[in-house]
Amino acid sequence: MLDALKSLFRITGCCTLVACVPLFTPPSALADKTSASISAPASAAPGSEITIRVTSTHSANNFLHYTDWLHIMANGKEIARWNYTRTHKPESNVFTREIKFVVNEPLELQAEGHCNMHGSKGPATANVAIAPAAE
Repeated sequence: MLDALKSLFRITGCCTLVACVPLFTPPSALADKTSASISAPASAAPGSEITIRVTSTHSANNFLHYTDWLHIMANGKEIARWNYTRTHKPESNVFTREIKFVVNEPLELQAEGHCNMHGSKGPATANVAIAPAAE
């Protein structure tokens, strides 16, 4: 196989060799799905405002390959969303977004980010319980 590659390189030049690199690279080394983690208090009093932080990680945010959205859902409803484009990308490969939210019931939170080429690693989850009333 090495002899075949050498002769191919001699015939077509170095551009072909560069173009063939993805053929010999494991897909996991090239693909990068966006991942998210979520941080919120474990419990809160009814009617109180909590801070929810979502951190997104994606190894390459460039004009071709970037996180194109990030969202937070509470009990199945979207409560925050950030959309990105080729010209309005996230500021870095790891970035955090934060929202304030009023808790009126127990919450099941989900956060998820999405790569425009490879998709998502899946949602991150957190739960916020209603704290017992002080007596």
